[in-house]
Amino acid sequence: MKPTPSNLIRWSGLAAMAAGIIFVGIQPIHPPDILASVTTGTWAIITPVKTGMCLLFLLGITGLYARQVEAAGWPGLAGYLMLSLSWVLQTAFIFIEAFLMPPLATAAPAFVGSFFGIVNGAPGTVSLGALPALYAMVGILYILGGLLVGIATLRARILPRWPAILLVVAAALTPTAALLSHPLDRVLAVPMGLAFAWLGYTLWSEPRAQVSAPGGAEDMY
Repeated sequence: MKPTPSNLIRWSGLAAMAAGIIFVGIQPIHPPDILASVTTGTWAIITPVKTGMCLLFLLGITGLYARQVEAAGWPGLAGYLMLSLSWVLQTAFIFIEAFLMPPLATAAPAFVGSFFGIVNGAPGTVSLGALPALYAMVGILYILGGLLVGIATLRARILPRWPAILLVVAAALTPTAALLSHPLDRVLAVPMGLAFAWLGYTLWSEPRAQVSAPGGAEDMY
């Protein structure tokens, strides 16, 4: 396939679909975010896969925005920027988990325990500087970005409405994670993953004639 804009958008749909499926699939098998997990074989497999998943999310989000760039307007742009930045920051945190935490588990266990304290709500003894604030920003951008992308997709009326509604609902439900203990809060990742897999599939399966004119009113369902 030639690297035309329409083909790139369709392939970004495949990236979004893969990212969503991985996001859903890793939740029930993810090891606990504790020091003892870092040196396990499961951790060595799951965390690099998560790193790749983040990159797939970034490609998928870009394709979703490119497909409806004109019709999505300013809300679409704001949502795209916020949700993308959320996954950029998540990529950094997950990269640390995958490649820095294992050697630090023996050399600096207190640091590793404090790092995971950001996630599980049990602050450790080591000061982590701006990392807790950055982690909190990830959540805020994830929620607001998801809401805006979903709403902009509904308003654009280019992609099907039901996966966009699911994206809005998934983002709106995310704050309720504060009511669940970790790792039970992982269940709230499932709707978000399903929404992206569904939206990605719609991009991948669209006829090329429709994708060739991204954002146009003639593409409305």
